[in-house]
Amino acid sequence: MFQIKQPSHIIVGNHSFQNFHFDKNCLIITSKGAKKRGWLDYLSIKDYQLFDKVESNPSLETVKNIIDEFSNSEITNVIGIGGGSSLDVAKYVGFKLKKNKIMIPTTFGSGSEVTRISVLKVDGKKQSFHDDGLFSDIAIVDSHFIEDSPIEIIRNSAIDAVAQCSEGYDSKNGNPYTKFLCNRAFELLENGILNMDKEKIVLGSLISGLGFGNCSTTLGHALSYVFSNEGFSHGHSLAYTTSVAHEFNDSKFSNRFNKLVKILNFPKISLTEDIDVASDLILKDRKHLDNNPKIIDKKDIIYLLKKIQQLTNE
Repeated sequence: MFQIKQPSHIIVGNHSFQNFHFDKNCLIITSKGAKKRGWLDYLSIKDYQLFDKVESNPSLETVKNIIDEFSNSEITNVIGIGGGSSLDVAKYVGFKLKKNKIMIPTTFGSGSEVTRISVLKVDGKKQSFHDDGLFSDIAIVDSHFIEDSPIEIIRNSAIDAVAQCSEGYDSKNGNPYTKFLCNRAFELLENGILNMDKEKIVLGSLISGLGFGNCSTTLGHALSYVFSNEGFSHGHSLAYTTSVAHEFNDSKFSNRFNKLVKILNFPKISLTEDIDVASDLILKDRKHLDNNPKIIDKKDIIYLLKKIQQLTNE
């Protein structure tokens, strides 16, 4: 037996927001660049309150600050606009304030608009929160936002989605439905990256979120957080951590994933934290490691971290 969970309302397509009515006095949660990039003008939301200070790799403290600032306001909905960081914060805030959550991704990799996951820093370390209350009530996936995205944003977002669906396919928590979605997502993303077909990247990211969101990512994500804690973007970290994880797990996607990493030409990553300390932190990430197709211990983690360091030195 298995269960499938996802938002009840998903709207997909170029300019798909145009037939959607936004309630008055929404709380929009986004990053500092939202106004400059024209996102708010494009969506034409007339009556709203705004928090536009979401940082990259946001903290639980940011969530608490937003709740303190707006908990006494007569907010109708919480709208998250932006990449995974903004959506993760908005979902958590909406969950805690018991408000409807409308998620609008502007980068296409995290799949956060359709998952029950919010990744936030706690005491400076990334931690993933899992709860059905974190599902958005409405997800609006509008490919307009990718049209003028810088290649750096597309690169990091796309490899994030590729890592998620390929790890999700291999997850012990998977089932025929998630394997179908994750495999299809990989095909779309692979084709989208090889041919820079942005519509396929958008659709692949959405399907990846629906797939891995019902089965979990695995070893590659567990390894990635210690690199993200040192300032590397999530996608950049995954380019290397998922590569070594796929090789360790004998994943059917290993060679194809490595080919995409090479095509996207990611700079090397390195770890300044002591490997023994980093491995202890990774070993605590049971949400990812318990679903890994192979059992992994501290010795394996140290080996994989050293392997990533070796790639850096080549």
